[in-house]
Parts: sequence; C-alpha cells; structure tokens
Amino acid sequence: MYLPVARTTWIMPNFELTIDDVSHPGAMLFLDNIRPANALRDAVVAVCSGLYTIRDVPGNVQNVRLVLQAMPGVAYTTGSHTHKEIHFSLNHIERSAARARSEITGVLTHEMVHCYQYNARGTCPGGLIEGIADWIRLRAGLAPPHWVEGRGAKWDAGYEATAYFLEWIERQRGQGTVRNINAALNDRTYSNAIFRELTGSTVDELWELYRLDLKSRQ
Repeated sequence: MYLPVARTTWIMPNFELTIDDVSHPGAMLFLDNIRPANALRDAVVAVCSGLYTIRDVPGNVQNVRLVLQAMPGVAYTTGSHTHKEIHFSLNHIERSAARARSEITGVLTHEMVHCYQYNARGTCPGGLIEGIADWIRLRAGLAPPHWVEGRGAKWDAGYEATAYFLEWIERQRGQGTVRNINAALNDRTYSNAIFRELTGSTVDELWELYRLDLKSRQ
C-alpha cells in the first residue's frame, strides 16, 4: 500500500451530493458509514498521488457531483471536461451492507480515477482504462475480498485482472511506471508501443512473464 501525499496538498474540486431517495436502505447505509466530503477528498488524493505529481496533476476538474440513485450495476462516471458526475447504485450499497464503508470508499476511488485519468484522446482500450482505475483502488488498500489475482485470459481483460498485472509491472520495472503509462495516454492516439517505450518490453512479453511469475507463486 502506498502512502499518498497529504490531502491538503492537492487542489480540490468543488463537491456536490445528490441522493435520489434518502429512505432507500443504500442511502441510509451511505450516510451512516461515510462523511461524503472526506470520502471524496480522500479519493482525489488516492488518484492524484498514484497517477500524478504536484507539478503535473490536471487542473481541468472543477466540480465532481456524486449522485446516489437506485439503478442496476455498480457505478459509472460521466460529465464534461470540467464537471464530472459519479453515479453510484444505492442497490449495490445495500447489497454490500456487511462491508459498506470499505466498498463505498473503494468504488468512489475507482470512479474518481475516471474523472482524472488520461485516455489517449478516447482511443485507449477500455480494459486498460478500467485496469488503471482498479490499480489505484488496489494500491490504496481498497481491494474487495472477492478479487483474486490471476483472473483474466489477456492483459487488457480489465478491472482487477489488469490491475494486478499493472501492479506487477510497477514492482518489476520501478515505481512510477504506471504513472508514466497514464502520462503517455495524454496527448496521442493509443498504441501498445507505449509499453516497449516505457519498460523495454512489449506488452505481450510482459504478460507472458507475469503469467510465469504468477504460476511460480501459486
């Protein structure tokens, strides 16, 4: 688990909260377990500490609105370049009652990544986008108990499968490697070549080495 830069160091966006149904069991669990402003600030700190330095953190995110609503799924992030919206399922919070605080914090951290991360002008594979988001969640010590390293048949399967792969790359090729991958997605069209440029190996070579290492640890 990494130690993030202090909360007061980063420039914070304005935060808004909308709860569609305050009587929903998920809403009551949220309010019983979470201080919204603190949770959102901590999510920003986790994201910025993992993907940026004080000098290069993006300054475009001015407002983050958290919307708690009854809906299928878990959460998604939308919005404009400056104003982001995180929509979070009250149903999912209700289903996670036994570990509501950690699950809420983990999901908020994952979704906050989508507010700040680069995406190669919209060309980055979804699996890498989601993998980086779950990597930040993993690095923050917020992995849920159902995550298992080794799932996923390819490197860009996404979510925790790619997150554990990225964590392995970070350990093997040095601290800041994933930060550099994110930076490489800033202002150009996506290509797998970024992995060779930043690590000296192709992503397929890295995946093969990772799978061999994983097998030796099991």
